[in-house]
Amino acid sequence: MSSPATLPHSTDPPAGTRVERDAIGSVEIPADALYGVHTVRALRAYPLAGPRLGDFTELLRAYAAVKIACARANASYGLLEEEVADAIRVAGEEVRAGRWNEEFPSPVLQGGGGVSTNMNINEVLANRASELLGDARGQYARVHPNDHVNRSQSTNDTYPTAVAISTMVLVERLIAALQEVTGVLETKASEYEGTQRLGRTCLRDALPVDVADTHRGQASAVRRAMRRLDAAALALQSVPLGATAVGTGAGAPDRFGEVAVVLLAEVVDRPLRPSEDYFDALAHLDAMSDIGHAVAEAAATLARIAGDLRLLSSGPRGGFNEVQLPAVSAGSSIMPGKTNPAIPELVMQVAMEMSGVDHVVEAAVRAGELELNVMEPVILAQLHPGIVKLTQTATVFARECLAGLAWNTDVLGEHLSGSLLEQVQRSERVGYATVAYGADAALDQTAGRR
Repeated sequence: MSSPATLPHSTDPPAGTRVERDAIGSVEIPADALYGVHTVRALRAYPLAGPRLGDFTELLRAYAAVKIACARANASYGLLEEEVADAIRVAGEEVRAGRWNEEFPSPVLQGGGGVSTNMNINEVLANRASELLGDARGQYARVHPNDHVNRSQSTNDTYPTAVAISTMVLVERLIAALQEVTGVLETKASEYEGTQRLGRTCLRDALPVDVADTHRGQASAVRRAMRRLDAAALALQSVPLGATAVGTGAGAPDRFGEVAVVLLAEVVDRPLRPSEDYFDALAHLDAMSDIGHAVAEAAATLARIAGDLRLLSSGPRGGFNEVQLPAVSAGSSIMPGKTNPAIPELVMQVAMEMSGVDHVVEAAVRAGELELNVMEPVILAQLHPGIVKLTQTATVFARECLAGLAWNTDVLGEHLSGSLLEQVQRSERVGYATVAYGADAALDQTAGRR
């Protein structure tokens, strides 16, 4: 019996399918699919549960932008016919608009350093561009996935470029959500200006603090997390497009990367620059590790605030009961009327997840070998959903918890009676030992020192 690699190309496919070949052999593909043989092989090789390429809309938008920019650059070098380059551009814009998301079934988590993802993109754009030029899907006569859509490129440089751009977009959205958190906290500070609460250290009574200062301090912590995210994202503006295979630039004309990056910056409307060192850019992904750390730290900051509010809202009869949080759901299936600090608990759990994301990203960055870090798919698979989830969580925290919280001023007044402020002030006048141990004990202690 013939092996799949020796099947003749003329073998009649079943109805509703077409046959495509690659170096391994022949594969049957749904006749109307925009994807092709490499995508089908990815589905067979990585039969994993989990997100698909079509679910990562910002990555698709960024990857399509890379292909548009490269098509325009290739046309400027005379390497692509203008008509072909324009068809690729139109197909890419359709992908950026979300028109063909279902044509990207490749698993995001995959071996091979992202080759299957790149080829899924190449195939869809090649078939759609061919269709725009009047050819049938799967013919590749005028627009071929490798020869035209992937011209002057490699997975090695296009994949990290698309990941960097899409990560920047997601981080910007996260920063915007954190900005909303700080806005609500500042509003609460203004609302409770002049209201005092009992400050605590080691969960024991300490000194009075202003509620406004508490909220402004929380806002300052969130802003610091935002600055860390922004600083980490700045490094992603340096992209390795033009490096092609292992940073050599092989298969691309001179200065192709510079030309393509300028065009790419126009498509995505953000500042980009070519990597200073292609070999460094492909081998070392520490910029992604910085993003992972910054995301986890932002989540930890939100969790810290959420944890304090959860504690201060405990009770109401047997706990602090200093803060009242909005009720968002029933708190018990057996105790009628009970409510829980559900949103703070959500924030704290998401922060735990982000700690795990950070760990995976760091491990993947460390796992790079020789000229290329092929572990970027797991960085993508963990980091992008993590950023999206934290963005959603920050928004929910701001709108469904912080905006509606209220301080119980009567309870705050009662608890202020436990303040140690009077003792601190007395100790300034008569000495610490006198206040702490009494006058006689203080004298004895002084005598003992003599």
